[in-house]
Amino acid sequence: MEPTEHNLRAWEEAHRRRAAAPSHDRPGLPDQVRRALGDLTGKRVLHLGSGTGAGTAELAERGAVVTGVDLEGEALDAARERWPSILWVEADPQALPTELRRGRFDLVYAGGGGLDGLDDLEGWARGIASALRLRGELLVFDEHPAAVRVDALMRWHHDYFAGPPRLGQLVTALAHAGLVTRALEEYPSPPGNPRRHDRRIPGEFLLYADKEAR
Repeated sequence: MEPTEHNLRAWEEAHRRRAAAPSHDRPGLPDQVRRALGDLTGKRVLHLGSGTGAGTAELAERGAVVTGVDLEGEALDAARERWPSILWVEADPQALPTELRRGRFDLVYAGGGGLDGLDDLEGWARGIASALRLRGELLVFDEHPAAVRVDALMRWHHDYFAGPPRLGQLVTALAHAGLVTRALEEYPSPPGNPRRHDRRIPGEFLLYADKEAR
């Protein structure tokens, strides 16, 4: 039986909600991030969207003094049990607590997904800027905004200019917060990606920025 248009839309919407929902069991650092990271020995690193901590622990293994932040308490409980020497903070990345906004971090890494779930992009960017010291760096790795809006049959099921943040909005929000984008790379959808996209669809992106003096 051929799937109806209604069934395809329903399947895509259900899959979109699952993909957008926070995942407790997040993998370690993506290969693109590993290649982009420099020497982290002794650097203070803030990881937003740490999940159960695999990527955060990898940052620590590279020599960083790292703090993991996530909104999911269950995920952080698992992270604390596995890596008790790392500081884990339950907080909304869009509204970081005061103790994380004192300009002490050398690097903020926003990875692990969830960018399309932000409803206060300006607040998210301001929090990052407040957390970073002068000349501190930001590295963002996430699903490409286009991938969120295109289904497995290569059809646009959502308006690109509505809904989750676009790359232009992300760069602009960071600029308003005093962060200068130095590099923006886009990658095709990886093999086995959960949205079942082929490599003609941009699947992921990496953004590098730093905090300039005002």
